Amino acid sequence: MKLYRALLASFFAVLLLIPPAASVAQERRDHERARAALEAGQIRPLSDLLAEVERRFRGRVIEADLERDDTQWLYELKILPPNGRVFIVELDAATGALVRSRGPVQERAVGEAQPRPPMR
Repeated sequence: MKLYRALLASFFAVLLLIPPAASVAQERRDHERARAALEAGQIRPLSDLLAEVERRFRGRVIEADLERDDTQWLYELKILPPNGRVFIVELDAATGALVRSRGPVQERAVGEAQPRPPMR
């Protein structure tokens, strides 16, 4: 009986790890839409905006998402500053302009040096 329960629990655990087919298909469509928007010049490359964001704000970008909000593409960036209090900025993906933010945003002061990444 214990073996049966263990096998049943393992089966359901595996089911939880498998993403639904619809979710995978939606992700694929999102990637294709994002690539088409980049190729059409509707959005700027994320790498360009990351450099600007790390010059403007204290901390490191730890997560980035591209979302379509009605007619506007937005990059949502999660930033981890040195004090550990994460904040989020949403940028217009076409211009890089700040659209909105959430959390304790930390902007660099004018002339404040950006820390160098650690040597590897």
